[in-house]
Amino acid sequence: MINKNSLESLIQKYYLNGLNNQVKWRIKDNTLTVYAGVKGRACKVYLEDFNFEDCELGIFDTHKLSKLLSITSGELMITTEKNNQLHRKLYLADSNYSLDYALADPLIMGKVTWYEDPEEYEVQLDASADDINYLIKAKNALSDVDQMLIRTTEDLDGSPIVEFLFGDKEGFSNKITYQIQGQIKDNDIEMPFDSNVFKDILSNNKDMDSCNIKLSKQGMMKIEFKGELNNKKSDSIYYIARNE
Repeated sequence: MINKNSLESLIQKYYLNGLNNQVKWRIKDNTLTVYAGVKGRACKVYLEDFNFEDCELGIFDTHKLSKLLSITSGELMITTEKNNQLHRKLYLADSNYSLDYALADPLIMGKVTWYEDPEEYEVQLDASADDINYLIKAKNALSDVDQMLIRTTEDLDGSPIVEFLFGDKEGFSNKITYQIQGQIKDNDIEMPFDSNVFKDILSNNKDMDSCNIKLSKQGMMKIEFKGELNNKKSDSIYYIARNE
């Protein structure tokens, strides 16, 4: 059994409003792990205490699975149908509905781009729930802007801060800047990132307990969330490469 809201939240953390539709669910030692991504971005989400046999399930269309899941409520019973050791169907049932979802062969699904941590992250910061909300509001206020600039600097007291600038830093364009204090080893970092992906990540992890953001001069941002979904440990990790 798994809580519908927990499963739905986990799915949204990798689906990211449609960015990652085809994925593999890997279940091992009662932990559900999902890797997703393409060149330029990748994510890993997992949920512990997912009581199911060790297997790999091919989710060909997360959007359709989410639509099915949306009509359920409460606790869900999850089973599968196997044919020659291959899981062909996923069955979800609550107190009202029994749902059938056709699974894909994991072997025919593409490989997921993954990134290794660089030797060092020159910038680290912890974003509070308020920080996350303010960053989302900033992006929404400039919804037509697809890029944000992250740079290191100092405030008036000389304390290291990280600036998130939405909008074109040059010229007379509209701009919004939000600052968060952080641990900075290099005061000369300035990198552009996709603001839409950044917002989708933050928006789908607002139910997590903590958020840590790291930046590498090599052009990589790592965002890590830790928390629980219905009292079950769940973490999510994202890598975003800088814009060219």
